[in-house]
Amino acid sequence: MEITLKQVVPIPLKDTFTQRNSDVWNSELRFQHGQWIKIKAPSGTGKTTLTHILYKLRHDYSGQVLWDAQDLSGIVEDELATNRQQKISVIFQDLRLFANLTARENIELKRVLQKPYHEEKKIDEMAERLGVTHILDQRAGLCSYGEQQRIAIIRALMQPFEWLLMDEPFSHLDHANRAKAAELIAEECKKRNAGFILTDLEADTHFEYTKLLTL
Repeated sequence: MEITLKQVVPIPLKDTFTQRNSDVWNSELRFQHGQWIKIKAPSGTGKTTLTHILYKLRHDYSGQVLWDAQDLSGIVEDELATNRQQKISVIFQDLRLFANLTARENIELKRVLQKPYHEEKKIDEMAERLGVTHILDQRAGLCSYGEQQRIAIIRALMQPFEWLLMDEPFSHLDHANRAKAAELIAEECKKRNAGFILTDLEADTHFEYTKLLTL
């Protein structure tokens, strides 16, 4: 799948984006299958908005977003659901875990939405690598934010995908845990020959990026 942006401008930012240079807003961009994209985005420039637009959660923008050659505005609910289950996974900045379910249950819900990509034992393997085995059977709402962030990462990696969208995925992790999480994400993307689009506040060296952009 290719993702194309054609002169996309979020309506809430239309009066401010012209005051600065952006590689993304009001530009024509094509993200090709398998590319690893880093978008450095200072606070208030719309990184969460971009993630939500690309995932078709927000519609308040001008311009066009295309998955392959299809405009997102024309994708119906059944097709959208299929794409989200098979082609696009996401790590939200606000994580969106179910607080009253256990960490394991949050991950398992994603794993079994379609024919499982990973066996159930993969949850424990990934949890051990990220240091969260001890909270798998604890309610997600009782976990620290850093623990929740690692659970959200594992959840996103449970499904098949061609693109992984990540909005500040390491914001509450220390250096050691960021390195572990980045290594796991890189491995899973390489297995699928998948691309990702990562937004964050600062430059980093977590991945061998194909393209570096500023929002």
